[in-house]
Amino acid sequence: MNPAPETCPSSVTTPKPAELRNFLDLCREFLALFTEENQALRRPESMSLAVFTAERKRLLPRLESGLMALRGFRQGWERMPAGQRESCGEIRHLFGDIQNLFPRLLLLDRENQQEMLRRGLLPATNLPPAASQRPHFVAGLYRRHAAV
Repeated sequence: MNPAPETCPSSVTTPKPAELRNFLDLCREFLALFTEENQALRRPESMSLAVFTAERKRLLPRLESGLMALRGFRQGWERMPAGQRESCGEIRHLFGDIQNLFPRLLLLDRENQQEMLRRGLLPATNLPPAASQRPHFVAGLYRRHAAV
Protein backbone atom coordinates (compact mmCIF):
# COMPACT_ATOMS: atom_id res chain seq x y z
CA MET A 1 0.00 0.00 0.00
CA ASN A 2 1.47 3.35 -1.05
CA PRO A 3 1.54 6.24 1.41
CA ALA A 4 -0.65 9.28 0.73
CA PRO A 5 0.99 11.99 -1.41
CA GLU A 6 1.63 14.28 1.56
CA THR A 7 2.72 11.42 3.85
CA CYS A 8 6.42 10.93 3.98
CA PRO A 9 8.26 8.32 6.04
CA SER A 10 9.94 9.90 9.02
CA SER A 11 13.35 9.08 10.38
CA VAL A 12 16.26 10.93 11.94
CA THR A 13 17.87 11.65 8.57
CA THR A 14 14.67 12.26 6.62
CA PRO A 15 14.26 15.99 6.13
CA LYS A 16 11.19 17.64 7.53
CA PRO A 17 9.54 20.20 5.23
CA ALA A 18 9.68 22.82 8.00
CA GLU A 19 13.46 22.43 8.34
CA LEU A 20 13.95 22.79 4.60
CA ARG A 21 11.62 25.80 4.50
CA ASN A 22 13.68 27.42 7.29
CA PHE A 23 16.86 26.86 5.29
CA LEU A 24 15.21 28.24 2.15
CA ASP A 25 14.11 31.31 4.13
CA LEU A 26 17.70 31.77 5.30
CA CYS A 27 18.88 31.58 1.68
CA ARG A 28 16.31 34.22 0.79
CA GLU A 29 17.63 36.44 3.60
CA PHE A 30 21.10 36.12 2.09
CA LEU A 31 19.71 36.87 -1.37
CA ALA A 32 18.05 40.05 -0.06
CA LEU A 33 21.28 41.06 1.71
CA PHE A 34 23.46 40.40 -1.34
CA THR A 35 21.01 42.18 -3.65
CA GLU A 36 20.91 45.24 -1.40
CA GLU A 37 24.71 45.18 -1.13
CA ASN A 38 25.00 44.89 -4.91
CA GLN A 39 22.72 47.88 -5.43
CA ALA A 40 24.72 49.90 -2.90
CA LEU A 41 27.96 48.99 -4.66
CA ARG A 42 26.56 50.10 -8.02
CA ARG A 43 25.87 53.62 -6.74
CA PRO A 44 28.58 56.14 -7.64
CA GLU A 45 28.86 57.66 -4.16
CA SER A 46 31.04 55.97 -1.58
CA MET A 47 29.38 54.22 1.30
CA SER A 48 30.18 52.12 4.33
CA LEU A 49 29.78 48.38 4.06
CA ALA A 50 29.74 47.92 7.84
CA VAL A 51 25.99 47.25 7.86
CA PHE A 52 26.34 44.49 5.27
CA THR A 53 29.37 43.01 7.00
CA ALA A 54 27.60 42.90 10.36
CA GLU A 55 24.50 41.29 8.83
CA ARG A 56 26.64 38.75 6.97
CA LYS A 57 28.46 37.83 10.20
CA ARG A 58 25.11 37.45 11.95
CA LEU A 59 23.75 35.10 9.27
CA LEU A 60 26.88 33.02 8.53
CA PRO A 61 26.70 30.73 11.61
CA ARG A 62 23.11 29.87 10.73
CA LEU A 63 24.12 29.14 7.15
CA GLU A 64 26.98 26.92 8.27
CA SER A 65 24.83 24.85 10.63
CA GLY A 66 22.05 24.77 8.04
CA LEU A 67 24.42 23.46 5.37
CA MET A 68 25.63 20.68 7.66
CA ALA A 69 22.04 19.68 8.41
CA LEU A 70 21.13 19.92 4.72
CA ARG A 71 24.01 17.61 3.82
CA GLY A 72 22.71 15.01 6.29
CA PHE A 73 19.16 15.41 4.99
CA ARG A 74 20.32 15.02 1.42
CA GLN A 75 22.21 11.82 2.24
CA GLY A 76 19.14 10.42 4.01
CA TRP A 77 16.97 11.49 1.08
CA GLU A 78 19.23 9.76 -1.43
CA ARG A 79 19.16 6.54 0.61
CA MET A 80 15.36 6.46 0.48
CA PRO A 81 13.84 4.21 -2.20
CA ALA A 82 12.65 6.14 -5.26
CA GLY A 83 9.02 5.24 -4.58
CA GLN A 84 9.17 6.81 -1.12
CA ARG A 85 10.86 9.93 -2.50
CA GLU A 86 8.09 10.28 -5.08
CA SER A 87 5.54 10.36 -2.28
CA CYS A 88 7.36 13.31 -0.71
CA GLY A 89 6.62 15.94 -3.33
CA GLU A 90 6.97 18.94 -1.04
CA ILE A 91 10.43 17.87 0.11
CA ARG A 92 11.53 17.24 -3.48
CA HIS A 93 10.33 20.73 -4.48
CA LEU A 94 12.05 22.34 -1.50
CA PHE A 95 15.33 20.62 -2.38
CA GLY A 96 14.90 21.88 -5.95
CA ASP A 97 14.20 25.44 -4.79
CA ILE A 98 17.31 25.40 -2.59
CA GLN A 99 19.36 23.92 -5.40
CA ASN A 100 18.19 26.66 -7.78
CA LEU A 101 18.70 29.51 -5.31
CA PHE A 102 22.15 28.61 -4.03
CA PRO A 103 24.08 29.24 -7.29
CA ARG A 104 22.41 32.66 -7.53
CA LEU A 105 23.64 33.47 -4.03
CA LEU A 106 27.17 32.44 -4.84
CA LEU A 107 27.21 34.39 -8.09
CA LEU A 108 25.83 37.57 -6.54
CA ASP A 109 28.24 37.34 -3.59
CA ARG A 110 31.13 36.90 -6.01
CA GLU A 111 30.02 39.91 -8.06
CA ASN A 112 29.88 41.96 -4.86
CA GLN A 113 33.37 40.84 -3.84
CA GLN A 114 34.77 41.75 -7.25
CA GLU A 115 33.13 45.18 -7.12
CA MET A 116 34.53 45.75 -3.62
CA LEU A 117 38.00 44.78 -4.85
CA ARG A 118 37.68 47.17 -7.80
CA ARG A 119 36.78 49.99 -5.42
CA GLY A 120 39.56 49.09 -3.00
CA LEU A 121 37.11 48.22 -0.23
CA LEU A 122 38.65 44.78 0.32
CA PRO A 123 42.32 44.00 0.89
CA ALA A 124 44.02 41.96 -1.83
CA THR A 125 44.35 39.06 0.63
CA ASN A 126 40.62 38.51 0.09
CA LEU A 127 41.18 37.65 -3.57
CA PRO A 128 39.76 34.26 -4.54
CA PRO A 129 42.26 31.52 -5.41
CA ALA A 130 43.66 31.56 -8.92
CA ALA A 131 41.84 28.34 -9.87
CA SER A 132 38.47 30.01 -9.38
CA GLN A 133 39.48 32.84 -11.72
CA ARG A 134 39.71 30.47 -14.68
CA PRO A 135 36.35 30.61 -16.46
CA HIS A 136 36.13 26.93 -17.41
CA PHE A 137 37.88 25.44 -14.39
CA VAL A 138 34.83 23.53 -13.11
CA ALA A 139 33.91 22.25 -16.58
CA GLY A 140 37.48 20.99 -16.96
CA LEU A 141 37.25 19.19 -13.63
CA TYR A 142 34.06 17.45 -14.73
CA ARG A 143 35.69 16.43 -18.02
CA ARG A 144 38.77 15.03 -16.29
CA HIS A 145 36.76 13.07 -13.73
CA ALA A 146 34.26 11.80 -16.27
CA ALA A 147 37.09 10.25 -18.27
CA VAL A 148 38.26 8.21 -15.27
